[in-house]
Amino acid sequence: MMKNSILPRLTVTALVATLSILLLVGCSPSQPSSSEQAPDTGSVSGEKLRVATTVSPITSLVENIGGDRIVLEGIVPEGTNSHTFEPSPSVATILGRADLFVANGLFLEEPTIQLAKSNLPEGARTLLLAEKTITRDEWVFDFSFPESDGHPNPHLWTAPHLAIKYAELIKLELIEMDSANGPYYEENFGKLRASIEDLDERIAAAVQTIPPENRKLLTYHDSFPYFGPRYGFEIIGAVQPSDFSEPSTREVARLIDQVRETRVPAIFGSEVFPSPVMEQIAREGGVTFVDRLRDDDLPGEYGDSNHTYMGLILEDARIITENLGGDPSALDGYDPSPVISGPSGATYPQ
Repeated sequence: MMKNSILPRLTVTALVATLSILLLVGCSPSQPSSSEQAPDTGSVSGEKLRVATTVSPITSLVENIGGDRIVLEGIVPEGTNSHTFEPSPSVATILGRADLFVANGLFLEEPTIQLAKSNLPEGARTLLLAEKTITRDEWVFDFSFPESDGHPNPHLWTAPHLAIKYAELIKLELIEMDSANGPYYEENFGKLRASIEDLDERIAAAVQTIPPENRKLLTYHDSFPYFGPRYGFEIIGAVQPSDFSEPSTREVARLIDQVRETRVPAIFGSEVFPSPVMEQIAREGGVTFVDRLRDDDLPGEYGDSNHTYMGLILEDARIITENLGGDPSALDGYDPSPVISGPSGATYPQ
């Protein structure tokens, strides 16, 4: 009798427990099916891709493609000489959480690239843009980057047609790492390409108004070796030597003679790096000194409509055109604003 009396009680208890579990499951919030789960971005963290970039023009290109689908952090502060920049220990922290590191390459950011090799997490990727944009046969050597040093001029981005290639490489990398957001990246790239192509055409039209004999560039730093040939400029020299020091007395005298011989109406310095030597060259050469060009320092501040890659090239093209005797009106009406909708939250270190 004891066994028969125990069995019904155990059965009832088990039934109650089972019903309780079913009720709990039925009342709990519904879980998404596998198709409703957040997409696997392929990032180290499994969340938004974290992207670290070097100079601001590259940061801007990445921002205009990645938008708010990535977490973007620039490394090289604006207004810094990117050739000599030595990253602080805090940069190692940024690199240590990055899924993708995007740099120019061609020996521009060597200390930062070496730091990235030591600090990027396992599975993170590196994209060196310049190496994938031009071949070794297309390398340019000049006064600031002599062939004897073996390091070519790395300023490809100042030429809009090459910046489009940079943007395409960035797009392809983001899509490969985060295919779920591929259509978003593709759409942004299309808008960015159209904007840069429009700017490229406007610059070409503006330069055509410069008298042919004035289409010569002498700059503080050799930053326009790919920009110049694109629009028919002759690069006649630069003031800053390959070791980024001030030029010797002999070099200054040579540049003064060159300015006099070519009769170029203006020479161009940097807005970021003052150069008394260029003032001397202009004064003794009898030309105008314009110290407002930039190569990797975006105009304005983050959030301004011109604080973009496009704003940088637009401003340089306008300054060059109007000071060499041309009419920059072809540039009027161009919108250098980001092509993405709303702020991305990108970090541009100052």
